[in-house]
Amino acid sequence: MRTRSMALGLAAAAVVVLAIPATAHAFPAFARQTGMACSSCHFQKYPALTPYGRAFKASGFTQMGPQTTITGDRLSLPSALNASIFFKVRYQKSNGTDLPGERTTNAGELQFPDEFALLFGGRISENVGFMLEGQIADNTAPFVAGFKMPFSFALKGTTRANIIPFSTDALGVAYGFELLNTGAVRNVRVNENRTAISAQQYIRTASAAEGFALVLVNPKWFVNVTKWSPNHFAGASGVANGAATATYARAAWTPTVGSWDLGVGIQSWSGSAGVANTAGTGIDLVATEALAFDAQAQGAVGGRALGVYVTHGSSAATAAGARPNLFNARDRDRSATTVTAELGLFKAPFITVLGGYRIGDTGGATANNADNALTFGVNWMIAQNIGVHWIFNSFSGSAYDAGQGPMNPGGSGNKLNTLMLSAGF
Repeated sequence: MRTRSMALGLAAAAVVVLAIPATAHAFPAFARQTGMACSSCHFQKYPALTPYGRAFKASGFTQMGPQTTITGDRLSLPSALNASIFFKVRYQKSNGTDLPGERTTNAGELQFPDEFALLFGGRISENVGFMLEGQIADNTAPFVAGFKMPFSFALKGTTRANIIPFSTDALGVAYGFELLNTGAVRNVRVNENRTAISAQQYIRTASAAEGFALVLVNPKWFVNVTKWSPNHFAGASGVANGAATATYARAAWTPTVGSWDLGVGIQSWSGSAGVANTAGTGIDLVATEALAFDAQAQGAVGGRALGVYVTHGSSAATAAGARPNLFNARDRDRSATTVTAELGLFKAPFITVLGGYRIGDTGGATANNADNALTFGVNWMIAQNIGVHWIFNSFSGSAYDAGQGPMNPGGSGNKLNTLMLSAGF
């Protein structure tokens, strides 16, 4: 009851403080194409989007700036291939106890790099764009970590229709198209520890995914219906791809009220599909059952940028003898509610502080299912595309009681410090 009161109190405080003319940062490849600063597309820091960033994404990455274009009959191509490098280096220290012979974050772990990616993207033609992420940190994994190719067409007024074939190794089906900054898709969130500040990430909706997203988008709303399967380039490995029979539906309202950029949405995962099995010999059928709600408010209070993010979600339990749920193999629903706020303290240097709270239920036995998290962070943006971040997480609840869960020897403890350098160029 006390943890629920804390979360409700934080939510109430966030509502009282609401208000932002957005400050932002851009994917360097797209900055090269549009000729605009990173802060035109991103709120406070990459990857959170501003209204302009959402409009650029809604256009299928096709908007041009001063970059020269090669044009001709049915041809409109940037004269340069827009590319970026993005990397993260982390040091993590947790307070658990390693088993003999183990070395984990309990002893301190330098992750160099945690992420290292080559990113390409932009306009292919007047109505077609693309984004490709190639990972170069893990030489045992395929180079292509994600790819999408939006076909975007103007309809009546400011409404557009997008058809987006896509594939991702771990970002989830929402990778096809998403505009909110709540962690609705794994790679668009305001804090490094995604499961601590996003219910969608806590309920494990980030998976391999490939399919086709059918999208209607307007500055005030968007709707996404996707047919998909939980695979990524499976056919390229000689394994049969599961048919895109699972369904993902997303709707969000994104109005501007005064100087505030608001968003409220719902996500639904349903149906079933085939997933490549770990033996690499074929596919197994799994259910894809989850539901989430989210909201955000981005504005300014007293001249300081403020973002507030609220999420709630659950992934359905796997009943005895039933087809396993891809997101939750346990016999109880896995769920979470989160509230997070990030406030800009200074403009030069640009420094923000972030706080958040999660009430979580692991879906395990009722005796040790409570899994709550307190988050505090400080972000120093040395430049629009370079940041130093410190994140502290404290976990509580019956999942962390003595003799249970991560508090056992070999567990990760109940406190985690993360120091990270990130850069994109």
